[in-house]
Parts: sequence; C-alpha cells; structure tokens
Amino acid sequence: MKGTGMYIATWSGGKDSCLACYKAIKNGLEVSPLVHFIMKGNLHGVPADMIRLQTELTGIPVVQRDVSNGEYEQRFKAVVSETGARGVVFGDIYLEEHRSWLERVCRESGVKADFPIWGIDTREIMNEFIAEGFETIVVSAKKDVIDNRWIGHKVNKEFMNYLEAKPGVDVCGENGEYHTFVTGGPLFKGNIDITSSGVIERDNHWFLDIKDFRVN
Repeated sequence: MKGTGMYIATWSGGKDSCLACYKAIKNGLEVSPLVHFIMKGNLHGVPADMIRLQTELTGIPVVQRDVSNGEYEQRFKAVVSETGARGVVFGDIYLEEHRSWLERVCRESGVKADFPIWGIDTREIMNEFIAEGFETIVVSAKKDVIDNRWIGHKVNKEFMNYLEAKPGVDVCGENGEYHTFVTGGPLFKGNIDITSSGVIERDNHWFLDIKDFRVN
C-alpha cells in the first residue's frame, strides 16, 4: 500500500469514528484502509471479529492491530508508515489535549490530521448521524451514569433525551459515558441484526454480551 496518497481512518466501530469517516468521504477524501486498534481490556465491549465483519460491509479494507498501554503511539506510527497514507481521519470532537497529541504524532509521521466532526455541538452530531440514516446501539456504559436497560438499545431521540436529563453527561459520550456499535447506514452494504444478547457487569461498566447475530 506504499504511496497510496489516501487517508486512513481510525475506526472503533462506534458512531463518532463512523460519522467522521463518512463525512471525510463526502468531503472528497479517499479513505483506505480503516485502522482498528484492539486495546487490551478495552471498554467498547465488541469482539474484534465483529468489527471486521462490520468493516467488510463498508467495502473499505481494514487493518487491525493488537496494542497495550504504552504501545499505541509506536503502533500508530508503524501503521501510517506501512500504508503510505498522506493523512489520518479522526472522530474526536472537543478534547483539546487528545487532539494536540494526535496532531503531534501525525506531524512526526509526516501526515495530515483531519477532524471532520471537531467542534460541532454534540447534539447536532447526534441529530446528523440519525438523520443520515445510520443505526447504532449502546454496547457499554459506565454503571454509575447509565442504567443497564439502555445496553443494546438503539441510539435515538429517546436515548438522547435520557442523557440530556442527566447533569454533566455528554450526549455523544465524549467523556467515556458510553460506547456504541454501528449496525447499519449509508456507509454500509448491509445491516447487522443482533438476535440474541445479554448484559454483563465488569469493572464498574455494563457490557452487551452478544450471543448471536445475522447480516441482512
């Protein structure tokens, strides 16, 4: 893939990275591949093989890499070098310290950093995501912030209203309040339908325990 001149996009499987990738493509960027880092002890609650299935539905190749604490920067730079990318698309919204770190790492790697949803009001982001036809579900959440009845629930107006009624909670979950898994939308060639699941508790978080699913 050396010298492709394309942008790679960081991909968590959730709504923010998905919308950022979608908007980058609509803005005229060529995006390939998607890059998914499999963090040890991650709090997203979705197995790596389901992320791969999800990305297959986009038609965009994916690069998956295992990474533990302290290795991310090294592994990130290695992927940038391997792909020959000219830039990286990120789904960050407003955490300045993290953006500064990402920009430094990109600068040292000789690539551009692109933030398609940066600085947009988080309710506006959610409304755009839903209006564009994307569908996503809650797959994990902080136990002391969100009730377990919302785990596996579709992210919609009802869920947004629930979040907005809770002081200090960001509707996009930008502070780690919850994580999502996108199951369908205009970036995909099919939908993932989770047909059997449960809810488990671990490390003061709720997680969706996916038992069975199908692709439509």
